[in-house]
Amino acid sequence: MSGEDGDVVRRDRFSGGPARVFLSSMDHDERLFDADLAVDRAHVVMLAEQGIVDEGSAGEILDALADIEATGYDALDGEDVHAAIETAVIDRIGESGGRMHTARSRNDEVATCIRYRLREELLDTIEATLVLREALVEEAREYVETIMPGYTHRQAAQPTTVAHFLCSYAEALERDTDRLLAAYDRTNRSPLGAAAFAGTPFDIDRERTAELLGFDDVLGNSMDAVSTRDFLVEAASGWSALALTLSGLATDLIEFAADGYVEIHDDYASTSSIMPQKKNPDTLELVRAAAGNASAGLNGLLTTLKGLPRAYNRDLQEATPHVWAAVDAVAPATEVAAGAVATATWNEDALAAAAGDGFATATGVADLLAANGVPFRTAHEILAQAAESGGDYVAIATAADAVLDQSLSAVVEREAIEDALDPATSVATRDSVGGPAPEAVVAALDETRTAIEDDTDRHDERCDRLDAAAAVLEREVSQYR
Repeated sequence: MSGEDGDVVRRDRFSGGPARVFLSSMDHDERLFDADLAVDRAHVVMLAEQGIVDEGSAGEILDALADIEATGYDALDGEDVHAAIETAVIDRIGESGGRMHTARSRNDEVATCIRYRLREELLDTIEATLVLREALVEEAREYVETIMPGYTHRQAAQPTTVAHFLCSYAEALERDTDRLLAAYDRTNRSPLGAAAFAGTPFDIDRERTAELLGFDDVLGNSMDAVSTRDFLVEAASGWSALALTLSGLATDLIEFAADGYVEIHDDYASTSSIMPQKKNPDTLELVRAAAGNASAGLNGLLTTLKGLPRAYNRDLQEATPHVWAAVDAVAPATEVAAGAVATATWNEDALAAAAGDGFATATGVADLLAANGVPFRTAHEILAQAAESGGDYVAIATAADAVLDQSLSAVVEREAIEDALDPATSVATRDSVGGPAPEAVVAALDETRTAIEDDTDRHDERCDRLDAAAAVLEREVSQYR
């Protein structure tokens, strides 16, 4: 049957009518072209090894697949890439090309191709998170002692350091990386051989195709194997969580740039079309917007999957594009964020001048009073009153006289109070684990560096396994050509 008569699946009976265009997924399927070719090759090699397809037919099919790869995706015509490739094989070598679909269905074929491609997208994003974490660590090491204002509710709250601020995002990204690695591990399991959903009577070797394609394992239940898309949900959730981290980082940098605390490099900014004096950190605004695209993809995916019965339903065709939309938004945003962080310049003078704004050291003074025997809630009241009168030593002493039954000097020396009012001294005293004191931040940076190295190893190990499997598949294919 030639491609002129319709694709290999639909044939003449189902090849006409306006619904054919509606059913087609070719606009989205280019992403799966290489994946389908790999899955086809592994399946044909396994069929030949098992004696299900003779070696001569296997060789012809594999030659045809090589020609289709060389001709490219745009030369295909069909309802989807999977049927289009099979049709193109049959067009080249005749009916024997139909043997390539023995012991499988489009259901397990499609699910396998999605997983094959999705794991690559996950690894690429994981690599991008590692680059961003590296940029945050390197930038933080330069600003370990650079005092800056810290905020809650966007109000000046307590002084901290630029390094402490950057480390907060490095740690969040460590969790994002871990989520994506976990999503990869659950994605990298093969459904191939599950057929439509009820398995096959042929003596196939599912473990062999999994090995040739670099999957870590096979999915056991054949009905679950073809119908589940929970791996898509997990991946989309991972990208959405990463996008939220990126959005927060972008917002902080945008706000700090507006405050004059940080200079965003020209490569990550632009000017106004009408106001020549403007420098807008608009790449970071697009990084922030990626969270909307990612969450929309996740919500679209969940809505599509909600309430579907077992085993396969055509709704699933509409599920995967939501995930591609999420990764296409988040992966480049991660790369841009890394570049913006690595090239940013922090205005240390402006930061130091603002670090004590809004009586930001009040908590430090309250802690000092508490350390000298004043109940913290009483100390809190004293400092609240002092804040209304300027927050200097005189204001604190006056408030203490009104609240305590003794003078402030009887509780703590004036010099200690004035030291606690200094932002740098306040930061230096906060040396608990995870705090902003320089020695605490340096210790955290060392731990973060180790975590980056460990996650890099985890990423590289997975990449190496896929490369090794691809080499094995190429070698096995060559035996039949």
